[in-house]
Amino acid sequence: MSDFIKSLESLKLYCEREQFMGWDPYDGLNSKLLMSIPGLKDWGLYRLCVIQFFKRCPFNLRRLALVPKDYNSKGIGLLLQGYCNLYNAVKNDSELALKFGKLDDIKATIDNLSDLLISLQSQGDYHGACWGYNFDWQARLLFLFPKNTPTVVATCFCATALISAYEITKNKQYLNTALSSAQFIINDLHRTKSDDGFLFSYSPLQGNDTVYNASLLGSKLLSYCYKYTGFEEYKSLARESIIACCKGQQENGAWVYGKLPVQNWVDSFHTGYNLDALNTYQQLTGDTSFSHNIEKGLDYYLNNFFEQDGCPKYYDNKKYPIDIHCPAQLFVTLTRMGLLDEHNELVDNVLSWTIRNMQAPEGYFYYQLKPGISSKISYMRWSNAFMFYALTYLLNG
Repeated sequence: MSDFIKSLESLKLYCEREQFMGWDPYDGLNSKLLMSIPGLKDWGLYRLCVIQFFKRCPFNLRRLALVPKDYNSKGIGLLLQGYCNLYNAVKNDSELALKFGKLDDIKATIDNLSDLLISLQSQGDYHGACWGYNFDWQARLLFLFPKNTPTVVATCFCATALISAYEITKNKQYLNTALSSAQFIINDLHRTKSDDGFLFSYSPLQGNDTVYNASLLGSKLLSYCYKYTGFEEYKSLARESIIACCKGQQENGAWVYGKLPVQNWVDSFHTGYNLDALNTYQQLTGDTSFSHNIEKGLDYYLNNFFEQDGCPKYYDNKKYPIDIHCPAQLFVTLTRMGLLDEHNELVDNVLSWTIRNMQAPEGYFYYQLKPGISSKISYMRWSNAFMFYALTYLLNG
């Protein structure tokens, strides 16, 4: 326990020193140098190569390429949820204030991050609050998401964090902003008919329309909005998306990433997203129709993505790359499902392995470990905000 507390304290101090700003694995197109070359920035293949180069390069060349550190809305949402978790932990155990600060100080950070998150909303003709990323994103050559294009993934993490902030502060602006995001889900995302239901699209733009975890995160957010409003439409639409996603679940309990031929891999943390979303829907709506899907999925998740020594695997059939998201999501999924005690040996092994192998002396967490040269770059959204969010769940487990 002492190593875990020390790890979280060190990570918290690092994020605060960085003022919650940082780089991202996918921010290559923010390079003021490489995007200044005439003609190239409008060529899809060039954009793709720039993103993949920075994402895959084990050395951080962002300063040289003039990529600035910046706020990322999903990263801020993760940090906000983490501070809400921290507040609740300190409230329940006053001795934790010696390590993580007094309740008033944590609440002040919650207010600051909430206000910042609201200011980072995507601007445009959208029906409700929504959030995107602070960089252009070229996905293969299929589509380009311009900077701040809202996505269901970022919106879910941001809106649910604002709801948690409301529960602590009772600031109605946080709740009302979060609840308005249901209208973004319903009116701005398009739907792909699938079996007896549909899949929510990843964003209002064409592309990534049939991704299971994205659709389930839309259902998760609608479930939260249903809890606070009682609007049956939210529950009904969440259920239709879940029907389609559960139809896409394999007999062994696994989900591929999406329905396109290039999306047929099975990975750890997106499986964790799926389980958390299904469990959240069940808890908030009282609908237990999908409990068998949760049980099958959880069994596959726990038995295929973690080695005996605690090493987290990325894929169900391949160990590398070892990505920081994989252990982090395990802690979130099991805590939110109320299963930490039942799987405490696994959690302890994965937690010890991750701190020992993936945390730098400065407090931040590495991005990915590989058989050759690993990428130990500090990324605020992907690595540090996500691990902070995950570790604070363990405090409340």
